[in-house]
Amino acid sequence: MAALCCLKQCFPKGIGFSHLHTSSRACTKEHYKMLVLGGGSGGIAMSARMKRRFGAGQVAVVEPAETHYYQPIWTLVGAGAKTVASSGRPTASVVPSGVKWVKSKVQEINPDSNTIITDNGKEISYEYLIVALGLQLHYEKIKGLPEAFDHPRIGSNYSIQTVEKTWKALQNFKEGNAIFTFPNTPVKCAGAPQKIMYLADAFLRKTGKRANANIIYNTSLPVLFGVKKYADVLWEIVKSRDIQVNLRHNLIEVRADKQEAVFENLDNPGEPKVLQYEMLHVTPPMGPIEVIKSSSLADEAGWLNVDKETLQHKEYPNVFGIGDCTNLPTSKTAAAVAAQTAILNRTITKVLKNEKPDKKYDGYTSCPLVTSYKTVILAEFDYNGQPLETFPIDQGRESRIMYHMKADLMPHIYWHGLLKGLWGGPGPYRKLLHLGMKN
Repeated sequence: MAALCCLKQCFPKGIGFSHLHTSSRACTKEHYKMLVLGGGSGGIAMSARMKRRFGAGQVAVVEPAETHYYQPIWTLVGAGAKTVASSGRPTASVVPSGVKWVKSKVQEINPDSNTIITDNGKEISYEYLIVALGLQLHYEKIKGLPEAFDHPRIGSNYSIQTVEKTWKALQNFKEGNAIFTFPNTPVKCAGAPQKIMYLADAFLRKTGKRANANIIYNTSLPVLFGVKKYADVLWEIVKSRDIQVNLRHNLIEVRADKQEAVFENLDNPGEPKVLQYEMLHVTPPMGPIEVIKSSSLADEAGWLNVDKETLQHKEYPNVFGIGDCTNLPTSKTAAAVAAQTAILNRTITKVLKNEKPDKKYDGYTSCPLVTSYKTVILAEFDYNGQPLETFPIDQGRESRIMYHMKADLMPHIYWHGLLKGLWGGPGPYRKLLHLGMKN
């Protein structure tokens, strides 16, 4: 019947059967056993895993960007410790062999008909769908941005267009306020806004400018960090380094021509607070992708509505989610994505067999808190904000080894392990390393 309808659409009156072959071919739409939306860390990793499961030609990934970036390294790029070139590779080089790269943007998701529409009007149908679209940066929600980035002394490690401006602002710093912000929204890697602050402190000490600098961290949060064990250590660090922390302060405006940053006090609304800056690092407000918000896949806040243990959609059993686009109540990091790939792979295996998923995601995420050019506190924790540390040592201390792991080992694991669907997080190694130890 569907074929008959297609023929009727393709053959209006007067078109002969000599056109049958070409017209019927134009009528067919692309279809894949597994369709992946988004070519970031979660999307590429799951494409690799799904290709092994379904075979070549059965999996496609929809991603418009020509370049794939390892974003966790941007913290070090903004501090001059790594180059921006080292963070990117051509998307064509990371899309797994045998997976079709649909170089388009997702315009519409229609889970009731198992189809999506791309920005060039192409309709693609699927049997199973993985949504890995990440989140949206909203610099425009701060008055004066993003145009303020045309001025010097202001940068942001969250965008490829602005990360090198952070390093330039740090190099050109002379004296005055160096201000670092955290917005009143969920963000990617909640530790990143203060990592660059610690690196700036270290750079200014190394260059002899620290005595003339007033380092300020204005965060919308009521805490310095969400996990108490690591927050306690970070409070000791900011006090010992004479860094001023203002909780519940949210950036609402940048007046770049005057080098002024305007903040609201979330606990005491009233007159905004205006601070002069010599350097300003902005962490932008972030939110869900519009194409998810406007679909029936979203929760009330606009995030992809998935089961927090299985990553399967709560209403559409053939739809799954991973990474920053989901409403999983854990920090949005690449480490979380790695752990989620292993769980999601298992969930899909069970679903394909019409069995109940038997492996549960515990919310594992990791945030290597860079505290200088040679030290890191490796924070690892679960849904409950409880430490879930991999190594049989106290990770709540600054460590040189952990810095080298962050700067040198993790990028290697990312490119050659995670993106190839071979790295599912440190869970199995944690069990080995903690054998014989009490919880």
